[in-house]
Amino acid sequence: MLPEDAVIAQEGAKNAKVSEQGLTQLRRTWDDLAEQVRYHRDLYYNKTPEISDAEFDELFQQLQELEAQHPELAVPDSPTMEVGAPTQSSFNNVEHLERMLSLDNVFSPEELGEWLARTPAHTYLTELKIDGLSLDVIYREGRLDRAATRGDGRIGEDVTENARVITDLPHMLTAHPDFPIPAVLEIRGEVFIAVEDFAAVNEQRQLEGGKPFANPRNAAAGSLRQKDVEAVRKRKLRMICHGIGYTEGFTPESQYHAYEALAAWGLPVSQYTERVHTAEEVQAKVAYWANHRHDALHEMDGLVVKVDDIAAQRNMGATARAPRWAIAYKYPPEEVTTTLLDIQVGVGRTGRVTPFAVMTPVFVAGSTVAMATLHNQTEVKRKGVLIGDTVVIRKAGEVIPEVLGPVVEKRDGTEREFVFPTNCPSCGAVLAPQKEDDADWRCPNTKSCPAQLSARLTYLAGRGAFDIEALGEKAAEDLITSGALENEAGLFDLTEDDLLKTSVYTTKKGTLNATGRKLLKNLETSKDTDLWRVLVALSIRHVGPTAARALAQKFRSLEAARHASIEDLAQTEGVGEIIAESFKSWFDVDWHREIIDAWARAGVRMEDDVKDAPEQVLEGLTIVVTGTLENFSRDSAKEAIVIRGGKAAGSVSKKTSFVVVGANAGSKETKARELGLPILNEEEFVTLLEGGPEAV
Repeated sequence: MLPEDAVIAQEGAKNAKVSEQGLTQLRRTWDDLAEQVRYHRDLYYNKTPEISDAEFDELFQQLQELEAQHPELAVPDSPTMEVGAPTQSSFNNVEHLERMLSLDNVFSPEELGEWLARTPAHTYLTELKIDGLSLDVIYREGRLDRAATRGDGRIGEDVTENARVITDLPHMLTAHPDFPIPAVLEIRGEVFIAVEDFAAVNEQRQLEGGKPFANPRNAAAGSLRQKDVEAVRKRKLRMICHGIGYTEGFTPESQYHAYEALAAWGLPVSQYTERVHTAEEVQAKVAYWANHRHDALHEMDGLVVKVDDIAAQRNMGATARAPRWAIAYKYPPEEVTTTLLDIQVGVGRTGRVTPFAVMTPVFVAGSTVAMATLHNQTEVKRKGVLIGDTVVIRKAGEVIPEVLGPVVEKRDGTEREFVFPTNCPSCGAVLAPQKEDDADWRCPNTKSCPAQLSARLTYLAGRGAFDIEALGEKAAEDLITSGALENEAGLFDLTEDDLLKTSVYTTKKGTLNATGRKLLKNLETSKDTDLWRVLVALSIRHVGPTAARALAQKFRSLEAARHASIEDLAQTEGVGEIIAESFKSWFDVDWHREIIDAWARAGVRMEDDVKDAPEQVLEGLTIVVTGTLENFSRDSAKEAIVIRGGKAAGSVSKKTSFVVVGANAGSKETKARELGLPILNEEEFVTLLEGGPEAV
């Protein structure tokens, strides 16, 4: 927010001439905002940020709004007219062949709609906005000649030797008959560290005595500016090209055509870039990636929209800092900073003891969070977080928030190291890893640890198992602590008298409430369920829905699966030796067998009726479902494939048999079309389920 006196001054100036005193105050406000923007911009590009991207965007917007209302404040050297930040390192400064610009941002569908209305085009490109470090690379006669950071858009730092170790960046361009290599080619791209590599990079950094990075973007920026090339190599830097600058001998008609040429020469381009033709399609892509931000191999914080036609781009031109033919739609922040107040541990259904962060509550990704996972004690050390740290956390949609790392620069010496407990906080048993090389520590008291019991009850009541609506986390804890249940073996024998011992299922008068009656009804109907759901409900380590479906489909009864050899189990599609050994050993425990026997006596069905099994019309086929289907959820579509003998895959490859496409399908559909794979709509998918590949 702007200072209160500045707001008052702005309001008074809207319809009247600003007084000299008011203008002086406005200039002070402008100076303060401009100084803050320059300070934090410099940290972002040259050092370590102190505020989040969203907080910086807010500051920048405030400055833009102030200048829009009072143009006399918008001096030529305003931060709103500048690109990047001046370089501040020991690398040599070099001038780009063509100026590198930044991008203007919009933050809502309405703002994007306004931009699209004033920027009409036959074709737009939508590209993921990579959260990395911009790089300018020049090739002469196909050979990598120079690489430089963006700097202030005109002058950058020469990081050529470091750029040579970027995994995706070729030293020589590959000749292609359709795309002659130009004499001079200046490309622009983003350097990043893949999400899956970030933890390993931080671990290596700490082993070498360095401080952990707060996020992948900081890691990439810091890595490219190192003096030791071998150290840069260890950081696993990647790059994706997203534009071209000066060229000699290359005049593409469209941005998309330019990307085709770059790819043909061996340069890395994004697999997520798509062509669309209407404003509605652009808005649909924005909505799609808002829900799939973590499907990409890199961090991304928005979607870039570009006019595809390069002649149209030239006609539209640019402002002092950004092209008019492109815009960045910025998503709400999923990363924020807060204070790590404490680290505590929780015990899960398999006995795994998981440390979690207790933090000062902070609003992120649509909700206020006060806790975040830290996975295991090894991860706590790898991330390098201390109790009392300012930490960066991320929350992706409905996923549990995760601590990414500490902001080391904010430490004041009062922080302390987390000490992992030696005893279970729920039952007091001595904690230890199940196997010597396990990263996770577990509570061995699997039979009677209250925390494990209530977690197992919650799990078996979930939609992926018995689907018992009236049995949630709070109710599960109540059933155990009240003594209504000793363990899950007695679940289907619960009576009204048992539930009267609880508080969740009773009224203030001590009678059974509506939830209690619903539980008894749900328990009765849940007895007649599919075998695979029963297998999931047993909480056998490694046996999730996919393995359970495969085992149920092959053996048809729990008794047959239980007595099968490890070899037979392992040969089941989607199972393998580790799952087979885990499944087999589960039955060696006496109280495990007591659960099965008790459920069977209570009437839980332990086998699938062969007559009910659908014909195996999809045997040997691999099917990918992408986008939103009207009559199938993601789980039900997967189940429909698996019970007919098919494999439901999550990614598209040459081995994919069919790709089923629903609304807002995205990159998987694009890849399927590039590979020439059979693509089905929902109606054709139903036909495939009923009659197999011959039917479609």
